[in-house]
Amino acid sequence: MRFARPKTLAAIVAAAGLVTAATTLPTATASTVSRTAGCGKAAATGDYTVASGGLTRTYRLHVPDNYKPSKTYPLILVFHGRGKTGAQTEAFSDLSKLDAVVAYPNGVIGDEEKQAWQGAPYAAKGVDDVKFTADLLDQLEANYCVDTRAVYATGKSNGAGFTGILACTMADRFAAIAPDSGAFYIEGGRCAPSRPIPVLDIHGTGDTTIPYGGDGQRDLPDVQTWVRDWSVRNHCDQDPRETQVGDDVLKFTYKGCDADVVHVAVTDGGHTWPGSDASSGPGYVTQTFEAHELIGKFFKEHRR
Repeated sequence: MRFARPKTLAAIVAAAGLVTAATTLPTATASTVSRTAGCGKAAATGDYTVASGGLTRTYRLHVPDNYKPSKTYPLILVFHGRGKTGAQTEAFSDLSKLDAVVAYPNGVIGDEEKQAWQGAPYAAKGVDDVKFTADLLDQLEANYCVDTRAVYATGKSNGAGFTGILACTMADRFAAIAPDSGAFYIEGGRCAPSRPIPVLDIHGTGDTTIPYGGDGQRDLPDVQTWVRDWSVRNHCDQDPRETQVGDDVLKFTYKGCDADVVHVAVTDGGHTWPGSDASSGPGYVTQTFEAHELIGKFFKEHRR
């Protein structure tokens, strides 16, 4: 059964909690905050470098306009898709609207002279992006006032797939992940996170770049199978609650989990960033919800 599309944003909120009225993340209480060495230092939006693995790596950084070095902030790492940049991802994602320190790192050039992330067959050989992520976190926490219990990873396509690797290998440093249009290549070792980690996955069923039903020739799994694997790792009940939102969104919420697992499927959605007004990839872009609001809401609800 398909429900009628809610006529207002408030109706969508009431229907399934897909978006929030505001796009700010909460300030944690003093008793639950882990402050970093960067507290007390001045901060500025701009382009920066970090040394890692013998390479000079780059990233774009956004700090809130009202940034106060005496206040701890959530930290969000955003990983671009293949052949894209952090700056391009910032432009279409609206993630810099969140009340957080947001870093947009750049991958290393791999096959076909395109920047990419570890775990994909076209990524630069021998580049350890997991180590780079750890080095980047160390630098950001040393220079900015970050709540280390509120560190998150999101991204699109190849970058989204990399967040899955981070959840498997660095669950001790991330509170949650939220991939969009993820390219979850079946490469590398067994996924054995050090703790259950919350996962929000967004994917269009009409995505022709990273097919929703998977692609065996490219070692891309079926998206629902990838989500279900996380529900098993997080010890969820295996029958998710299904909610229809508007005419084109299905939300699957797993229950009884040690850490929440949520999957949002955009009917006929393309390889795109939901709610974006800028070009984010080929295919249909839903306006039923805005990805940055949904991701902000999910991160808001989860701290390590």
